[in-house]
Amino acid sequence: MGYSYKTSINFGLVYIPVNLAVAVRENNISFNMLDKKTMSRVQYKKTCVDCNNKEVEPKNIVKAYQYEEGKYVIFEESDFEKIKTNKDKNITIEHFATLSEIDPIFYDKSYYVVPSGGYKAFSLLKRAMEELNKVGIAKTILGNKEVLIMLRVKNNQMYLNTLHFFDEIALNPYQDNDTEVDKNELELAKAIINNMTSSFKPALYQNEYKERLLQAIETKIRGQELLPAREEQPNQVSSLLDALQESLKQTTKKKLKASDDVIDIESKEVKRTRKRTTTKKTKAKKNDA
Repeated sequence: MGYSYKTSINFGLVYIPVNLAVAVRENNISFNMLDKKTMSRVQYKKTCVDCNNKEVEPKNIVKAYQYEEGKYVIFEESDFEKIKTNKDKNITIEHFATLSEIDPIFYDKSYYVVPSGGYKAFSLLKRAMEELNKVGIAKTILGNKEVLIMLRVKNNQMYLNTLHFFDEIALNPYQDNDTEVDKNELELAKAIINNMTSSFKPALYQNEYKERLLQAIETKIRGQELLPAREEQPNQVSSLLDALQESLKQTTKKKLKASDDVIDIESKEVKRTRKRTTTKKTKAKKNDA
């Protein structure tokens, strides 16, 4: 696994060199853009607006900031480095907080934190944070962008989450107008939620649309016609109360079935365990004989 950034964690006077490895990878299906008539690939070229759309080579492209209409200041890569302080280049923990205090809306990207030295200090920091159930809050510059950071530890692994700054969070366009809620409907809604509550197991969830898309690609390659995806027809209900009552019935049935499935699995496991135990005892008696 390659590393995205090389930096360090500063914890008081403790210095820990670390590398950051991307924790989440995109797993999308890529499509190419074609000319419909010629079936030839479409390419995008970088051109100069004021020179008859002449193509510009990458070596001649620079970064610039427009401070007035048509007026720019150029920034070289070395200019970005000049304005960075040593603190900017490191992850200096400013304070600790509780994970539950941070709303997930602030989460951005995730990285694994991998030590490249100071292993004892790294292990010490991890254990202390996990036992206290605390996360470290810091700021640093990754590339040419300052980011807010949260360091957290779970199952003896340290993660780094970049966070959005407060002024980057947009206001919710919907403002609750305190719509009156019927007490009976509220109790039905709570019962449905309780029926549908279970532990979150991410491995159970697959990208079904991606699987259908791969199947569609294979169908196209074989020259066959794509057929519309089959969908279950929803039950027709006349009111919110009817919808809640029917939903409660359905979720209760699913909950009972899931419970029966668990009991069946546990019963089979008990039988397998007893069988293994009996087999071992039989072998032991034969060996004793």
